Amino acid sequence: MAFISVLIPCFVMGTDTTFSCRNTEDFTGASSPGDFVIGGLFAVHSKMLRPEEYPIKPIIQNCAGFEIQIFLQTLAMIHAIEMINNSSLLPGLTLGYEIYDTCADVTKAMAAALRILARFNSSEDVVEFKCNYSDYVPRIKAVTGASYSEVSMAVSRLLALQLIPQVSPASSAEILSDKIRFPSFFRTIPSDFHQTRAMAHLICESGWNWIGVIATDDDNGRFALESFGVQAMANNVCIAFKELLPAYLSDNTFHTKVDHAIEKIVKETRVNVIVVFMRQIHVLKLFKKAIEQNVNKIWIASDNWAAAVKISAIPNIRQLGTIVGFGFKSGDISTFQDFLRNLHKKPIEKNKFLLEYIMLLSVCAHLEYHDFQMCISNQSQDDLLQNAGNKPQIWRDDFLNSNIEPGFIHSTRLAVYAIAHAIKGQCKHRNCKDPSAVAPWELLEELKKVTVVDGDEEIKFDPNGDMSTSYNVLLWKEIDGRVEITTVAEYDPKKGHFIFEDEEKKREFLDLKKVQSTCSQHCRPGQMKKVTESPHTCCYECVHCPENHYSNQTDMDYCYRCNNRTYWAPINSTMCYRKTVHFLTWTDWFAVFLLLLSASGVVLVLSISVIFTKNVSTPVVKASGGLTVCYIILFSHFLIFLSTIFFIGEPTEFKCKTRQALFGISFTLCISCILTKSLKILLAFSFDPKLQNSLKCMYRPIPTVVTCTGIQVIICTFWLIFRTPFVEQNFSIPRAIILECNEGSIVAFGIMLSYIAALAFVCFIFAFKGRKLPENYNEAKFITFGMLIYFIAWIVFIPVYATTFGKYLPAVEIIVVLISNYGILCCTFLPKCYVIIYKQETNTKSAFLKMVYTYSTKSASSVAVSQSSLDSKSSGSRATVSDSCRPENSSVNGNFCFPVPRQRPVKGQALPKQPVGTVARKRLSSI
Repeated sequence: MAFISVLIPCFVMGTDTTFSCRNTEDFTGASSPGDFVIGGLFAVHSKMLRPEEYPIKPIIQNCAGFEIQIFLQTLAMIHAIEMINNSSLLPGLTLGYEIYDTCADVTKAMAAALRILARFNSSEDVVEFKCNYSDYVPRIKAVTGASYSEVSMAVSRLLALQLIPQVSPASSAEILSDKIRFPSFFRTIPSDFHQTRAMAHLICESGWNWIGVIATDDDNGRFALESFGVQAMANNVCIAFKELLPAYLSDNTFHTKVDHAIEKIVKETRVNVIVVFMRQIHVLKLFKKAIEQNVNKIWIASDNWAAAVKISAIPNIRQLGTIVGFGFKSGDISTFQDFLRNLHKKPIEKNKFLLEYIMLLSVCAHLEYHDFQMCISNQSQDDLLQNAGNKPQIWRDDFLNSNIEPGFIHSTRLAVYAIAHAIKGQCKHRNCKDPSAVAPWELLEELKKVTVVDGDEEIKFDPNGDMSTSYNVLLWKEIDGRVEITTVAEYDPKKGHFIFEDEEKKREFLDLKKVQSTCSQHCRPGQMKKVTESPHTCCYECVHCPENHYSNQTDMDYCYRCNNRTYWAPINSTMCYRKTVHFLTWTDWFAVFLLLLSASGVVLVLSISVIFTKNVSTPVVKASGGLTVCYIILFSHFLIFLSTIFFIGEPTEFKCKTRQALFGISFTLCISCILTKSLKILLAFSFDPKLQNSLKCMYRPIPTVVTCTGIQVIICTFWLIFRTPFVEQNFSIPRAIILECNEGSIVAFGIMLSYIAALAFVCFIFAFKGRKLPENYNEAKFITFGMLIYFIAWIVFIPVYATTFGKYLPAVEIIVVLISNYGILCCTFLPKCYVIIYKQETNTKSAFLKMVYTYSTKSASSVAVSQSSLDSKSSGSRATVSDSCRPENSSVNGNFCFPVPRQRPVKGQALPKQPVGTVARKRLSSI
């Protein structure tokens, strides 16, 4: 310490030009000779002392605002070079350095760059103009720096003239990855592209979408703002406001714009997250004003200040809320910490930065920690010379170590080692003690291939000149009354996700989600966003998902449609539900009722069959056409009742094809048989010779039944072949699927029903003509009534069937089938069963013949009267009944006698003499 105490007065009292730039040597902040000199550009001071008016003379001014963190970076560079010189990395070579203070000013940085470009061993530091710099040997062949992107952009363009490699440990602007504009620029940190993407991911995962951004109005701030804007948009994050603060604190509008930014933050009550892209000195001014206004938000820090101890030491910093940021990943810096502990033993003649720091210690040592920092930052170089005087020197071992930002120290070390490895690659077969042995452009090509070992990891530059190292997610939290900067996660730029060391840190990270920062409330699952008139997509209304749509996440831009017609969703649904399949099940009460009716019909058919079988020889059964015809009709009724079971239960291809065909053919068979019976009755009791002859020609029972039924079989066969019925899902009901049979062809279905209707109509006409026959023999009027029931049922069926939908549609057809089938069955057989069971005295041959005899006498008389009216001059004709046709003289062979009209005499011809009974027997026998 005595060494330092003696030197400081010497510098202060010996000259007032300690920090002034009187010659080129004064411009260098720290230097050390070597075989291969590396340049350094660091903003050790935060600003230049400018005159109140615009500068008149081109004089490089002194600087103010000593930055401890940047000073530590210069020491990290010196320490790395000393370690390399003491290692075997560059055997036989010694690295030197020249470090310049840019004062965060482009103009001063350009002046330093000019000195770097000067020819080696030039006494006047002359920069020669050449068309080809391939053989040009500058004073410095590689540069580390600068601290800020705006400065690096300017310097890199100048260094690119000679392709001098520049490796920055802190400039992160995305534009610097452009190798066309910045061909000689490299950096040992990731591009801002990764940082802004990490910020956007953090914001998105925390559920925030309405944020504010504050940046400095310089190239670095504007580029960062532009990059973040792109990433925010990609993650559906909206920027509520953007505030740009002047890059220079000397700007007269700086404080006004800070006040305006704070006012904007306070006014936007829904904005609770602020992203800040600024230098530390700017953040310091902003936060002091925010604390005065009691602003409490979540602040997202860029890599420039995320690990700034100086800011974390601001009084009442906890009142600002939560601060989370992204810092560069650090490595092992224990050797550097040891270096700092022994720093007071180092000579200071060639390190003006160290000298200034020692002087600042002497001026500010009596202050508390935060005030001590402020004192150091606020002293200008001119003021420091006046205030230092002969004050006793106090060395503080802990101050530098407590202000270390590990990420920047680590990246500075990597920059120096990357240059050293490039030198090693070029000097394997060259004598690099000769300054002209290696040209800067050759070193640049070697640098592109360099691999640096960092702990257990090997790192190299990518094609854009960037090292894609990771970010540490830093959370500022209070520990023992002080705000400490802790690492809670790591962000991998390559994979684009966060990595947590343990669950506790993950919980701390997830606790950020408790704060809301949205333009609108989050839309719950089951809702979607409806954009309002606001230009921001994050400002919206939440509306319920419509029917058959759903959303299963928060803040959905739209609702998903249930992607299958077999699913449905109610309004405001979070999922789709499978539609209920409906059909007329066997357990449905209505289906059970219809089945009971069908079963009752089957029982009725069987009962009638038994009754007719037992009374097969009675006149009523014989008059019904005999047992065979009755069995055929009853069998067809049985099949019709049976066909109804194919309308119930889950529809299948077999059921759909079988039910209509079975019904159609069975009903046709039934109507065909009844048609022949109607024809037979009409023929037996008709007394019109012309009609009788026509009916005789038509009456062919078996061919008639076979033909009529065969036509229906052909219709159904063509139907099943060309337009076969099939199972169909009906989606007309929103929440259900009606499983039903599609008839395949409505035309074919209509033709089948129309054909049955045509047969029924013919049957109805024939039966209607024979409605006045003897009571016990009279089937005609019951057939007529049965056909009427059929017509009424099916006429009603057509509009009902066309307007009905749902699972009970098959039931409509079952009802119609049952009504028409019951109607024909009952009208055809129940009167005969009644006679057989309850009027057995009339079901005898004698009773039956007596009734026929009475009917025949009346019919003959009416025919005679009718014929006599046609010819009043004729002697008339009289219908007579032979004695043999009387009931008491009737034969027992089952033949019945019918009256016939007596023929009128023809002139010149005698009438034939034959009894009426004989003629009736012949007619009946012919039938």
